[in-house]
Amino acid sequence: MKVVEISRPGGPDVLQPAERPVPVAGAGEVLIRVAAAGVNGPDLMQRKGLYPAPPGASDLPGLEVSGEIVAVGANVERWSPGDKVAALTNGGGYAEYCTVDARHCLPVPAGVSLLDAGGLPETYFTVWSNVFIGAGLAAGETFLVHGGAGGIGTTAIQLAKAFGARVIATDSPAERCAICRELGADHVIDYKQEDFVEAVRQAGGANVILDIVGGPNIEKNFKAASHDARIIQLAFGAGSKVELNLMPVMLKRLTYTGSTLRTRPPAYKARVAQELESRVWPHLASGKIRVVTRRTFPLAEASKAHALMESAQHTGKIVLKVE
Repeated sequence: MKVVEISRPGGPDVLQPAERPVPVAGAGEVLIRVAAAGVNGPDLMQRKGLYPAPPGASDLPGLEVSGEIVAVGANVERWSPGDKVAALTNGGGYAEYCTVDARHCLPVPAGVSLLDAGGLPETYFTVWSNVFIGAGLAAGETFLVHGGAGGIGTTAIQLAKAFGARVIATDSPAERCAICRELGADHVIDYKQEDFVEAVRQAGGANVILDIVGGPNIEKNFKAASHDARIIQLAFGAGSKVELNLMPVMLKRLTYTGSTLRTRPPAYKARVAQELESRVWPHLASGKIRVVTRRTFPLAEASKAHALMESAQHTGKIVLKVE
């Protein structure tokens, strides 16, 4: 089968087409003929050598796919060959075939194309597990999300709105801010033009904050947070080494957590899949939550997809078309 390998740690050019044997579904797994593979932040980190595959996982990038099940392993009861699914993988998605834990598959939502479905799992699993299960975002609370026009941001804005939160998003420039508004953000801050701390404070502070920026944002988030707020750090686009005044964490009783999804136990991911199917997939089927696929590339052009994702022009989800 055709795959895309990471030839060595480095820039997008280290992604190289190659050939490998088709994998075999083990017990509890399904084998998917991949139609599309989403491109996401952890893929970029793995390519750079900053987020290696855990023991036992495929060394190929690709944490989310959509496609058709062609074989099932022992002890798989729900799925059958021919079923169309979207799935969270443990790696290996940049390929024509991929094995996946059967519990981490979801049916493709009604009205969503198989191509678009390839960009759903990683961001939806990430946002739901962190913002709703972990931080417990509730209706009526204020949710602040940084990088609102990106893959995580566009998902987070829509999920928070769908479940009754007030959403404040930051991004820049104006074109990216406009995307946040189109997706339902109640207030959008161009962080290069306006101090988001003051704006959020005027709104009463944020109950839950989702940050992919890090760097100077870390201490600013402490200031923008309300009392008893929950702050989730998913990435460090502006750096992870900072000098902090931690007094607000104590005085405001803040909860500050970091998170990675890939190393979570399989049973936890299965729980997230169940909640997504029952609580979120109906919103996708009804159109209340929109799919935000911005660009597609052939699998062989994965390097171009990575380069775009790392550029200022990147918004929404990028998907690799495999078939």
